[in-house]
Amino acid sequence: MRKIVFALMAMSLMTVNFVNAQDNEEKTTEFKKWQVRLRALGVAPDESATIGIIGGDVAISNTIVPELDFTYFFTENFAAELILGTTKHDVQAINTAAGDVNLGSVWLLPPTLTAQYHFYTSENKVFKPYIGAGVNYTLFYNVKSGDVADVKYDNALGYAAQLGFDLMVDDTFFINLDVKRLFLSTDVTVDASNLAPGLSIPAEVDINPWLIGVGVGMKF
Repeated sequence: MRKIVFALMAMSLMTVNFVNAQDNEEKTTEFKKWQVRLRALGVAPDESATIGIIGGDVAISNTIVPELDFTYFFTENFAAELILGTTKHDVQAINTAAGDVNLGSVWLLPPTLTAQYHFYTSENKVFKPYIGAGVNYTLFYNVKSGDVADVKYDNALGYAAQLGFDLMVDDTFFINLDVKRLFLSTDVTVDASNLAPGLSIPAEVDINPWLIGVGVGMKF
């Protein structure tokens, strides 16, 4: 009877040790699927335009804004990121037949979704670079028309390329540097009827901004 009891006790200890080993293995291989970042974002348009009737080009101001983004990891390497932020830009038509024309300002809301590959290695758990590519849909709103009667911007679909890295402070918090290029164009209609009766000026504007972000993040 004692032998049976001792055998059962030994089997129980072996089972407990096996379960603990499995739990420890799962903990070492577990990764956090979500992360959130708060960044200061510099937006620098690489603009150009084809302007009807009066010719010339376009100038769009740079800006710095706060930006929030969320990333979901499907695996340790593959993830998807959604960025949320809005920017205000001053706009001018320059070198036209009518000289430089103040076109006021416009706000852009450009939610951007990218698919990312993170170069994760078990040997380097501090420096984590990544690349990404995706799509962007930009909404133009709160337009101030400047020297003309009105300016209309068409909402537009664009594309994005991305390069960045996370610098881990510990298992939860990190510092981030991120660079994106949006390939974005819009059709613009300038109502200049206040300057000349019935004058409507069409334009095709390439905005193509660089988005340079620096900030902090948290994994959870």
